[in-house]
Amino acid sequence: MIRVLASLCLRAVVVLTGAALATFALLWHAPGDPALAIALARYDSLVPADVVDQIRVEAGIDAGFWTAFQAWLSPLLTGDFGQSSVTGRDVWPELMTALSYTVPLALAGLLIGITLSVPLALLATRKAGSWLDRFAVGLASLGAAIPAYWLGLLLILLFAVQLGWLPAMGARTSAHLILPALTLGLGVAASLTRILRSGILEARGQSFLPALRRRGVAARDIERHHVAPHAAIPVLTVFGLELAFLLEGAVIVEVIFARPGLGSFLVDAIEARDFPKVQAVVILAAVLFVVVNLLIDLVYRGLDPRIGERDA
Repeated sequence: MIRVLASLCLRAVVVLTGAALATFALLWHAPGDPALAIALARYDSLVPADVVDQIRVEAGIDAGFWTAFQAWLSPLLTGDFGQSSVTGRDVWPELMTALSYTVPLALAGLLIGITLSVPLALLATRKAGSWLDRFAVGLASLGAAIPAYWLGLLLILLFAVQLGWLPAMGARTSAHLILPALTLGLGVAASLTRILRSGILEARGQSFLPALRRRGVAARDIERHHVAPHAAIPVLTVFGLELAFLLEGAVIVEVIFARPGLGSFLVDAIEARDFPKVQAVVILAAVLFVVVNLLIDLVYRGLDPRIGERDA
Protein backbone atom coordinates (compact mmCIF):
# COMPACT_ATOMS: atom_id res chain seq x y z
CA MET A 1 0.00 0.00 0.00
CA ILE A 2 2.88 2.36 0.81
CA ARG A 3 4.39 1.73 -2.62
CA VAL A 4 1.04 2.36 -4.28
CA LEU A 5 0.55 5.64 -2.38
CA ALA A 6 4.07 6.73 -3.27
CA SER A 7 3.39 6.00 -6.94
CA LEU A 8 0.12 7.95 -6.84
CA CYS A 9 1.79 10.91 -5.12
CA LEU A 10 4.59 10.92 -7.69
CA ARG A 11 2.06 11.00 -10.52
CA ALA A 12 0.26 13.82 -8.72
CA VAL A 13 3.45 15.89 -8.61
CA VAL A 14 4.01 15.32 -12.35
CA VAL A 15 0.42 16.36 -13.16
CA LEU A 16 0.60 19.51 -11.02
CA THR A 17 3.96 20.54 -12.47
CA GLY A 18 2.74 19.94 -16.02
CA ALA A 19 -0.46 21.90 -15.45
CA ALA A 20 1.46 24.85 -13.99
CA LEU A 21 4.03 24.85 -16.79
CA ALA A 22 1.45 24.54 -19.58
CA THR A 23 -0.70 27.37 -18.22
CA PHE A 24 2.28 29.66 -17.65
CA ALA A 25 3.52 28.99 -21.20
CA LEU A 26 0.11 29.74 -22.73
CA LEU A 27 -0.15 33.02 -20.85
CA TRP A 28 3.43 33.95 -21.62
CA HIS A 29 3.12 33.37 -25.36
CA ALA A 30 -0.40 34.80 -25.74
CA PRO A 31 -0.70 37.62 -28.32
CA GLY A 32 0.00 41.11 -27.06
CA ASP A 33 2.29 42.63 -24.47
CA PRO A 34 1.55 41.23 -20.99
CA ALA A 35 3.11 44.28 -19.33
CA LEU A 36 0.82 46.58 -21.30
CA ALA A 37 -2.22 44.44 -20.37
CA ILE A 38 -1.27 44.67 -16.68
CA ALA A 39 -0.75 48.44 -16.97
CA LEU A 40 -4.16 48.95 -18.60
CA ALA A 41 -5.84 46.83 -15.92
CA ARG A 42 -4.00 48.62 -13.12
CA TYR A 43 -4.50 52.20 -14.24
CA ASP A 44 -7.55 51.81 -16.52
CA SER A 45 -6.04 54.21 -19.04
CA LEU A 46 -3.20 54.55 -21.50
CA VAL A 47 0.16 54.80 -19.74
CA PRO A 48 3.59 56.03 -20.84
CA ALA A 49 6.15 53.58 -22.16
CA ASP A 50 8.41 54.03 -19.12
CA VAL A 51 5.58 52.90 -16.81
CA VAL A 52 5.05 49.81 -18.96
CA ASP A 53 8.79 49.08 -18.77
CA GLN A 54 8.67 49.44 -14.99
CA ILE A 55 5.78 47.00 -14.77
CA ARG A 56 7.67 44.59 -17.02
CA VAL A 57 10.52 44.61 -14.48
CA GLU A 58 8.17 44.30 -11.47
CA ALA A 59 6.35 41.31 -12.97
CA GLY A 60 9.61 39.63 -13.99
CA ILE A 61 8.59 39.58 -17.64
CA ASP A 62 11.96 40.98 -18.75
CA ALA A 63 13.81 38.12 -17.02
CA GLY A 64 12.87 35.45 -19.55
CA PHE A 65 10.40 32.58 -19.49
CA TRP A 66 12.22 30.04 -17.32
CA THR A 67 13.47 32.60 -14.85
CA ALA A 68 9.97 34.04 -14.44
CA PHE A 69 8.45 30.55 -14.10
CA GLN A 70 10.99 29.55 -11.45
CA ALA A 71 10.45 32.83 -9.58
CA TRP A 72 6.72 32.08 -9.42
CA LEU A 73 7.06 28.35 -8.67
CA SER A 74 9.58 28.57 -5.81
CA PRO A 75 7.31 30.46 -3.36
CA LEU A 76 4.39 28.23 -4.38
CA LEU A 77 6.17 25.19 -2.94
CA THR A 78 5.86 26.84 0.48
CA GLY A 79 2.17 27.66 -0.02
CA ASP A 80 2.71 31.26 -1.15
CA PHE A 81 0.58 32.09 -4.21
CA GLY A 82 2.24 35.47 -4.52
CA GLN A 83 0.74 38.89 -5.11
CA SER A 84 -1.52 40.08 -7.91
CA SER A 85 0.35 41.81 -10.71
CA VAL A 86 -2.48 44.35 -10.97
CA THR A 87 -3.57 45.12 -7.41
CA GLY A 88 -0.45 44.07 -5.52
CA ARG A 89 -2.61 42.25 -2.92
CA ASP A 90 -2.03 38.67 -1.85
CA VAL A 91 -3.73 36.19 -4.17
CA TRP A 92 -4.71 33.64 -1.50
CA PRO A 93 -7.31 35.76 0.39
CA GLU A 94 -8.92 36.86 -2.87
CA LEU A 95 -8.99 33.25 -4.09
CA MET A 96 -10.68 32.12 -0.86
CA THR A 97 -13.28 34.87 -1.20
CA ALA A 98 -14.07 33.69 -4.73
CA LEU A 99 -14.28 30.08 -3.53
CA SER A 100 -16.78 31.04 -0.83
CA TYR A 101 -19.25 31.74 -3.66
CA THR A 102 -18.25 28.90 -5.99
CA VAL A 103 -18.14 25.96 -3.56
CA PRO A 104 -21.79 26.31 -2.39
CA LEU A 105 -22.86 26.53 -6.02
CA ALA A 106 -20.91 23.39 -6.96
CA LEU A 107 -22.23 21.44 -3.96
CA ALA A 108 -25.81 22.51 -4.70
CA GLY A 109 -25.40 21.39 -8.30
CA LEU A 110 -24.00 18.06 -7.16
CA LEU A 111 -26.88 17.54 -4.72
CA ILE A 112 -29.43 18.26 -7.44
CA GLY A 113 -27.66 15.88 -9.82
CA ILE A 114 -27.65 13.00 -7.33
CA THR A 115 -31.24 13.64 -6.24
CA LEU A 116 -32.45 13.44 -9.84
CA SER A 117 -30.20 10.69 -11.21
CA VAL A 118 -30.60 7.96 -8.59
CA PRO A 119 -34.44 7.65 -8.73
CA LEU A 120 -34.40 8.03 -12.52
CA ALA A 121 -31.80 5.27 -12.96
CA LEU A 122 -33.63 2.93 -10.55
CA LEU A 123 -36.90 3.47 -12.44
CA ALA A 124 -35.16 2.82 -15.74
CA THR A 125 -33.59 -0.45 -14.57
CA ARG A 126 -36.75 -1.80 -12.97
CA LYS A 127 -37.73 -3.14 -16.40
CA ALA A 128 -35.12 -2.70 -19.11
CA GLY A 129 -36.57 -1.76 -22.48
CA SER A 130 -39.85 -0.45 -21.08
CA TRP A 131 -41.23 2.99 -21.80
CA LEU A 132 -39.84 4.16 -18.45
CA ASP A 133 -36.39 2.98 -19.49
CA ARG A 134 -36.59 4.69 -22.87
CA PHE A 135 -37.92 7.87 -21.27
CA ALA A 136 -35.07 7.97 -18.74
CA VAL A 137 -32.41 7.32 -21.38
CA GLY A 138 -33.91 9.92 -23.71
CA LEU A 139 -34.11 12.50 -20.94
CA ALA A 140 -30.52 11.85 -19.87
CA SER A 141 -29.27 12.02 -23.47
CA LEU A 142 -31.08 15.31 -23.98
CA GLY A 143 -29.61 16.73 -20.80
CA ALA A 144 -26.08 15.67 -21.82
CA ALA A 145 -26.48 17.23 -25.28
CA ILE A 146 -27.48 20.69 -24.03
CA PRO A 147 -24.45 22.91 -23.23
CA ALA A 148 -24.47 24.54 -19.82
CA TYR A 149 -24.32 28.08 -21.22
CA TRP A 150 -27.38 27.47 -23.42
CA LEU A 151 -29.32 25.71 -20.65
CA GLY A 152 -28.58 28.62 -18.33
CA LEU A 153 -29.93 31.11 -20.85
CA LEU A 154 -33.08 29.01 -21.31
CA LEU A 155 -33.67 28.91 -17.56
CA ILE A 156 -33.17 32.69 -17.32
CA LEU A 157 -35.61 33.24 -20.17
CA LEU A 158 -38.27 30.99 -18.62
CA PHE A 159 -38.06 31.53 -14.85
CA ALA A 160 -36.64 35.07 -14.67
CA VAL A 161 -37.94 36.84 -17.78
CA GLN A 162 -41.23 35.12 -18.63
CA LEU A 163 -42.46 33.93 -15.22
CA GLY A 164 -40.54 36.32 -12.98
CA TRP A 165 -40.22 33.70 -10.24
CA LEU A 166 -36.47 33.77 -9.68
CA PRO A 167 -33.65 36.33 -9.95
CA ALA A 168 -31.21 35.81 -12.78
CA MET A 169 -28.15 37.89 -11.82
CA GLY A 170 -26.06 38.30 -8.69
CA ALA A 171 -25.64 36.36 -5.46
CA ARG A 172 -27.32 38.47 -2.80
CA THR A 173 -29.83 35.89 -1.51
CA SER A 174 -30.30 32.14 -1.53
CA ALA A 175 -32.84 32.54 -4.35
CA HIS A 176 -30.00 33.70 -6.60
CA LEU A 177 -28.45 30.23 -6.19
CA ILE A 178 -31.38 28.25 -7.61
CA LEU A 179 -31.03 28.84 -11.35
CA PRO A 180 -27.21 28.43 -11.46
CA ALA A 181 -27.45 25.27 -9.33
CA LEU A 182 -30.14 23.86 -11.62
CA THR A 183 -27.95 24.57 -14.64
CA LEU A 184 -25.10 22.60 -13.09
CA GLY A 185 -27.26 19.89 -11.52
CA LEU A 186 -29.17 18.96 -14.66
CA GLY A 187 -25.90 18.33 -16.50
CA VAL A 188 -24.60 16.18 -13.64
CA ALA A 189 -27.89 14.25 -13.49
CA ALA A 190 -27.70 13.44 -17.20
CA SER A 191 -24.24 11.87 -16.91
CA LEU A 192 -24.87 10.02 -13.66
CA THR A 193 -28.22 8.60 -14.83
CA ARG A 194 -26.75 6.96 -17.93
CA ILE A 195 -23.72 5.52 -16.12
CA LEU A 196 -25.74 4.35 -13.12
CA ARG A 197 -28.30 2.65 -15.38
CA SER A 198 -25.59 0.88 -17.39
CA GLY A 199 -23.74 -0.18 -14.24
CA ILE A 200 -26.85 -1.65 -12.60
CA LEU A 201 -27.89 -3.55 -15.74
CA GLU A 202 -24.38 -4.93 -16.21
CA ALA A 203 -24.17 -5.96 -12.55
CA ARG A 204 -27.53 -7.73 -12.69
CA GLY A 205 -26.35 -9.70 -15.73
CA GLN A 206 -23.37 -11.32 -14.00
CA SER A 207 -23.18 -15.05 -14.60
CA PHE A 208 -22.90 -16.04 -10.93
CA LEU A 209 -26.13 -14.37 -9.81
CA PRO A 210 -28.46 -17.22 -10.93
CA ALA A 211 -26.41 -19.64 -8.82
CA LEU A 212 -26.92 -17.42 -5.78
CA ARG A 213 -30.66 -17.35 -6.40
CA ARG A 214 -30.79 -21.14 -6.69
CA ARG A 215 -28.98 -21.41 -3.36
CA GLY A 216 -31.76 -19.38 -1.79
CA VAL A 217 -29.92 -16.11 -1.23
CA ALA A 218 -32.46 -13.32 -0.71
CA ALA A 219 -32.88 -10.85 -3.57
CA ARG A 220 -32.19 -7.95 -1.21
CA ASP A 221 -28.86 -9.48 -0.15
CA ILE A 222 -27.89 -10.09 -3.77
CA GLU A 223 -28.61 -6.47 -4.64
CA ARG A 224 -26.76 -5.15 -1.60
CA HIS A 225 -23.66 -7.37 -1.54
CA HIS A 226 -23.12 -8.22 -5.22
CA VAL A 227 -24.98 -5.88 -7.57
CA ALA A 228 -24.35 -2.60 -5.73
CA PRO A 229 -20.53 -2.94 -5.34
CA HIS A 230 -20.15 -4.01 -8.98
CA ALA A 231 -22.30 -1.12 -10.24
CA ALA A 232 -20.56 1.38 -7.96
CA ILE A 233 -17.16 1.21 -9.70
CA PRO A 234 -18.10 2.94 -13.00
CA VAL A 235 -20.44 5.28 -11.11
CA LEU A 236 -17.60 6.33 -8.80
CA THR A 237 -15.44 7.14 -11.82
CA VAL A 238 -18.04 9.46 -13.30
CA PHE A 239 -18.95 10.86 -9.89
CA GLY A 240 -15.35 11.78 -9.18
CA LEU A 241 -14.91 13.41 -12.56
CA GLU A 242 -18.17 15.31 -12.18
CA LEU A 243 -17.12 16.50 -8.73
CA ALA A 244 -13.86 17.84 -10.13
CA PHE A 245 -15.48 19.29 -13.27
CA LEU A 246 -18.14 21.05 -11.21
CA LEU A 247 -15.69 23.82 -10.32
CA GLU A 248 -14.84 24.24 -14.00
CA GLY A 249 -18.53 24.21 -14.94
CA ALA A 250 -19.29 26.63 -12.14
CA VAL A 251 -16.86 29.11 -13.68
CA ILE A 252 -18.92 29.19 -16.91
CA VAL A 253 -22.23 29.31 -15.08
CA GLU A 254 -21.06 32.15 -12.84
CA VAL A 255 -20.21 34.25 -15.88
CA ILE A 256 -23.66 33.58 -17.39
CA PHE A 257 -25.50 34.51 -14.18
CA ALA A 258 -23.12 37.38 -13.29
CA ARG A 259 -22.24 35.75 -9.96
CA PRO A 260 -19.07 36.57 -8.05
CA GLY A 261 -16.75 33.62 -7.64
CA LEU A 262 -14.03 31.81 -9.53
CA GLY A 263 -15.67 32.72 -12.83
CA SER A 264 -15.25 36.48 -12.55
CA PHE A 265 -11.96 35.97 -10.68
CA LEU A 266 -10.51 33.94 -13.57
CA VAL A 267 -11.96 36.00 -16.44
CA ASP A 268 -10.67 39.27 -14.96
CA ALA A 269 -7.26 37.72 -14.33
CA ILE A 270 -6.96 36.41 -17.90
CA GLU A 271 -7.96 39.76 -19.41
CA ALA A 272 -5.38 41.56 -17.26
CA ARG A 273 -2.73 38.87 -17.84
CA ASP A 274 -2.49 38.57 -14.07
CA PHE A 275 -0.22 35.50 -13.99
CA PRO A 276 -0.38 34.76 -10.24
CA LYS A 277 -4.20 34.77 -10.16
CA VAL A 278 -4.60 32.58 -13.24
CA GLN A 279 -1.99 30.14 -11.98
CA ALA A 280 -3.68 30.00 -8.57
CA VAL A 281 -6.96 28.86 -10.17
CA VAL A 282 -5.15 26.30 -12.35
CA ILE A 283 -3.23 24.86 -9.42
CA LEU A 284 -6.40 24.69 -7.34
CA ALA A 285 -8.26 22.83 -10.12
CA ALA A 286 -5.31 20.46 -10.66
CA VAL A 287 -5.06 19.70 -6.92
CA LEU A 288 -8.78 18.96 -6.85
CA PHE A 289 -8.49 16.55 -9.77
CA VAL A 290 -5.53 14.79 -8.21
CA VAL A 291 -7.10 14.47 -4.74
CA VAL A 292 -10.42 13.23 -6.12
CA ASN A 293 -8.73 10.64 -8.33
CA LEU A 294 -6.55 9.50 -5.42
CA LEU A 295 -9.60 9.02 -3.19
CA ILE A 296 -11.47 7.17 -5.93
CA ASP A 297 -8.48 4.88 -6.46
CA LEU A 298 -8.46 4.01 -2.77
CA VAL A 299 -12.22 3.38 -2.75
CA TYR A 300 -11.80 1.09 -5.77
CA ARG A 301 -9.43 -1.07 -3.79
CA GLY A 302 -11.97 -1.36 -0.99
CA LEU A 303 -14.78 -2.36 -3.35
CA ASP A 304 -12.66 -4.72 -5.46
CA PRO A 305 -9.49 -6.06 -3.79
CA ARG A 306 -8.37 -7.50 -7.15
CA ILE A 307 -7.43 -3.97 -8.21
CA GLY A 308 -4.89 -3.81 -5.41
CA GLU A 309 -3.62 -7.31 -6.24
CA ARG A 310 -2.78 -6.26 -9.80
CA ASP A 311 -0.55 -3.48 -8.44
CA ALA A 312 1.13 -5.69 -5.88
